[in-house]
Amino acid sequence: MVKSNFVENFTNFQELVSPSYLIETPYRELLVAVARGDGKLYSVLRKAKLSESAGEKVLEELVSLGILKVEHSREAPLRVHPKHKLPKDQRAYRIQDKVRFRQPFMRFWFGFVTYYRKDLALGKGEAFLENFEKHYERLRSLVYEQLCDDLLVKHYESKEPIISSGSYWNIYSEFDILAVTKSKKLILGECKYKDRTVCKNELTKLKQKAAESGIKVDTYALFSKSGFSKELLGMRDDKLLLFDLNDLKVLL
Repeated sequence: MVKSNFVENFTNFQELVSPSYLIETPYRELLVAVARGDGKLYSVLRKAKLSESAGEKVLEELVSLGILKVEHSREAPLRVHPKHKLPKDQRAYRIQDKVRFRQPFMRFWFGFVTYYRKDLALGKGEAFLENFEKHYERLRSLVYEQLCDDLLVKHYESKEPIISSGSYWNIYSEFDILAVTKSKKLILGECKYKDRTVCKNELTKLKQKAAESGIKVDTYALFSKSGFSKELLGMRDDKLLLFDLNDLKVLL
């Protein structure tokens, strides 16, 4: 599909990268860093080799253009009062927002296309396709997580509205989904886009991560491309929600 619909029609798709100066320095470097990393703000600026002041100005422009958006951290500060002394290994830690693309196409372009642009313009797509096949997982996994987040919000619409959701990260770990309901119930989700069923050990690992991060979870939600083990299916109740690809149809 990528070969027939993109490589063979590359010049048409190239016109979608607008404004055209996005493919120039320093915009290109920042956008590539967002597309190829975890999106954490200071990590993005380091990878783009931009100072914080210069990088934040470029980022502000890209947000105003509707290319990027900022996903604000929901992590509580480690220092609870001015005299609170942190362990030595935590003193340099900084809470970071994350930077995301608004359109999957732009993430695809700066994550996979930009380094092969000249070859593709000449009709040479072999190297691009080889790289795309090798690293496609990083493109689809984030889209899948975002769809799962939308599904969870939809699932709770008729029960108890979710007032906050999305990915969550702190000094200890990262989670695909952390949602908060109107009554302050916490739902922690894990999304698996793999060609194998999800087993109980995935739930066990998620519970361990939650404990290490001090998250008091009311309900766990697992999302799987390829279904679940019989053991997990037998455990499903109000404290454990299981969703597969068929459940995503409600978003259509």
